[in-house]
Amino acid sequence: MSKLIGKEAPVITLPDSNGEVFSFKPGQLGIPTVLFFYPESGSYGCTRQACQLRDAVAQKNTFRPGKLQLIGISSDPVEKQKAFVDREKLTYPVLSDIKREAISAYHVGTGMLGLVDTARVTFVIDKKGIVRDALDATMNYGAHTKFVEKWLEKLDAEDASGST
Repeated sequence: MSKLIGKEAPVITLPDSNGEVFSFKPGQLGIPTVLFFYPESGSYGCTRQACQLRDAVAQKNTFRPGKLQLIGISSDPVEKQKAFVDREKLTYPVLSDIKREAISAYHVGTGMLGLVDTARVTFVIDKKGIVRDALDATMNYGAHTKFVEKWLEKLDAEDASGST
């Protein structure tokens, strides 16, 4: 996971919750991207995390579409992702990584001392497609939105000052 910080983010092509192919090409949109990997759609912590991020998109200017690309990923099948997205009214792509291709490409390990197959890890990728930071906090689902917010403010400040 930390092996990716400072490097170009891996490309991802996975089915979304509608079963349609979704491709993430780092830097393509020219806006920051937040990729969050989570253990299981519909579980308590994952639902809270996904909904906190959904609410941030609705309430915070830095999270708004056009300023940020937000993508959720777990190893759940498309059908489970679809039910999760529909039930929680998620407003961003939720991808199905049943073959664990993206999980592997982003070096996401197990969580809770191996009790869950996929750790809760959030990556912040800048507008050029470079991984800037990652938060691995499986138990603390609430920390992820704050982590993203802090990084979006930092990236906005870099843009304003003209530095990268």
